[in-house]
Amino acid sequence: MKLILLGPPGAGKGTQAEVLSRDLNIPTISTGNILRAAVKAGTPIGLKAKSYMDAGKLVPDEVIIGIIQERLAEADCAKGFILDGVPRTIAQAEALEAHDIQFDHVISLEISDEAIVKRMDGRRVCAKCGTPFHVESKPPKTAGVCDLCGGELVERDDDKPETVRARLVVYHDETEPLKHFYQERGKLNVVPGDLGTIEDTTRAIKQVLEASHWT
Repeated sequence: MKLILLGPPGAGKGTQAEVLSRDLNIPTISTGNILRAAVKAGTPIGLKAKSYMDAGKLVPDEVIIGIIQERLAEADCAKGFILDGVPRTIAQAEALEAHDIQFDHVISLEISDEAIVKRMDGRRVCAKCGTPFHVESKPPKTAGVCDLCGGELVERDDDKPETVRARLVVYHDETEPLKHFYQERGKLNVVPGDLGTIEDTTRAIKQVLEASHWT
């Protein structure tokens, strides 16, 4: 089972990836996490990425794809994986294809911009391990404290309404065209991201996968 999760910022990709990873027993490959891990480990491509980051520049697509390839070569990806955070552009999607990184399904979580703005205003993220929470839909057991590692939960600057609206413009311009890209390849599956609860959305995703005989 090799999946891509698409959707605007705040659509619930990270939360659904966490649930599906546990239920399907396959790892979630978050580009942000593996980029930081590669830099920390000092791998050749991690050092290359660090040189761009230290200079305040965006890490080029070819470096991102190289780091993904390194991660997918690890043993825990043998039975599949969930890719969260990449591709973000048509160029990245084409680069993945050029490196023969294939996928069974692309799940696009659909939700309105206004619902996104409201949702993200309540989002909190663990400052230590990055686990996402929400004050209403996924509150921690103890307010302000991560259930997994005990780290402090914080509101990221890019979750504030004015920043979210700017991020949505970028999403619609750069990432949303990927829906057509994968639809042409027969891989796209659209799932409403505002069905009520996290469990409702997970159930809808699994129904899509089951209908295609992949689970």
